[in-house]
Amino acid sequence: MWYSAVGFLVTLTLSLLTAPLAAEAQPAGKVYRIGMLETRSTVLNAANIDAFRQGLLELGYKEGQNLKIVYRSSDGRDEQFPGLASEFVRLQVDLILTRGTPAALAAKSASRTIPIVMAASGDPVVTGIVASSARPGGNVTGLSSAVPELNAQQIELLRAVLPTLARVAVLMNMGNPVHPPQWRDVEATARALGIEPQLLDVRRPEDLPRLFEAAAEQRAEALIVGLDGVAQGHLRPIAALAAQQRLPSMYAEKAYVDAGGLMSYGASDLHMYHRAATFVDKIFKGAKPADLPVEWPMQFELAINLKTAKALGLTIPPTLLFQADKVIQ
Repeated sequence: MWYSAVGFLVTLTLSLLTAPLAAEAQPAGKVYRIGMLETRSTVLNAANIDAFRQGLLELGYKEGQNLKIVYRSSDGRDEQFPGLASEFVRLQVDLILTRGTPAALAAKSASRTIPIVMAASGDPVVTGIVASSARPGGNVTGLSSAVPELNAQQIELLRAVLPTLARVAVLMNMGNPVHPPQWRDVEATARALGIEPQLLDVRRPEDLPRLFEAAAEQRAEALIVGLDGVAQGHLRPIAALAAQQRLPSMYAEKAYVDAGGLMSYGASDLHMYHRAATFVDKIFKGAKPADLPVEWPMQFELAINLKTAKALGLTIPPTLLFQADKVIQ
């Protein structure tokens, strides 16, 4: 709905047609080593890894032949990123692929020479990862999932399901530099709509049960979960806690809905990981990250879990179901 399927198929077809040329352009015998610096395990991140591999395959890179991927996950603990990034430097990888602002900042701090491609991040200009989106200026480029209007749209979608919504809990990691400005946006938007926002500041996975109890004690009627490594690494416990507290929940990533969350609306991870492969290919062919403009989201997804809606006693408006890109029956 949010992205032209025809356009995607055309792009895919062109990529397949040019794949042999891309393969021929690679130095004979060269095996490229990519370090993936991620927020969660390969099991939880399988779909995104496959999208990235597929993008690389279409451009002539195949694991076991001219490509090796080294995967490291923080498992939802941002403090692990500096050590994992330093490990990639010691391993002398040819490129680091990151997800999220803390991972990108850690990789940039670990090396100013190894190219870094963001598969997804908050606004990299605001956080100082790049000098500008048009000319990043350093060794980092890639894609940002930041959309200024996203939080407001998520609140509106929640109101479509809960017309009398008066209090919403917002799970964010205020230690992540992208979240304080996002919280201010959510706070302003919610109050303008007559909704009282409640901040749940999650810094560690151990915080989650206590924070959900606080939401229940203050009678939150719904939940919004921000994009962050702590939440991404523990999406299943978050979905379970939301169900336990009977909190209709809104996320920015479809994986949460697959895990039992009510709704998600945000940039398509699969599309961004697939697109990240094009940055990798350009860099391996000699382009400098400093000269490759950062890309912003092009495809968005709305996902709804009707099983969860039924368990919560909620009716999803037909207009939302019609707009949804994925509905879990």
